[in-house]
Amino acid sequence: MTRNDDIQQTDYQALAEFRYKIRRFLRFSERAARAAGVEPQQHQLMLAVKGIPEDTQATISELAERLQIQHHSTVELVDRLVNRGLVTRKRGSEDRRQVLVQLTAKGERLLRDLSLHHREELKTAGPDLVAALKTLMASLGRPAKAAKKGSATRKG
Repeated sequence: MTRNDDIQQTDYQALAEFRYKIRRFLRFSERAARAAGVEPQQHQLMLAVKGIPEDTQATISELAERLQIQHHSTVELVDRLVNRGLVTRKRGSEDRRQVLVQLTAKGERLLRDLSLHHREELKTAGPDLVAALKTLMASLGRPAKAAKKGSATRKG
């Protein structure tokens, strides 16, 4: 009988396969962003601005959290996007210390084109990602449905 902290070869294989599938999609995304004329992190920031939950504001701090980067790195990304006319920044109306980021019309068009391209790629890559995640979750002894339910109720 194995202990809960024992890792089987199949666990390593499931984790490696899942990370491989994620990395393939991320590589696609990086290439697509560069082909559209932006850096991958700039694309991620624009997507975070557009896709932010309705009860959340696209502040520098929130965007830094969503991109998992430092505050000053987020400021630099925003600066570059402002210079390219893809986003604007404005002060918060309630808290003037807050900097809110918004997409410009040009940024909206670029993000829409990239998102359509990503959606098409996910039609192909998505089932493989889901299958790899289900295999990984099964190796953990938890059904994949439980992971989906937990992530759907979790607030980012």
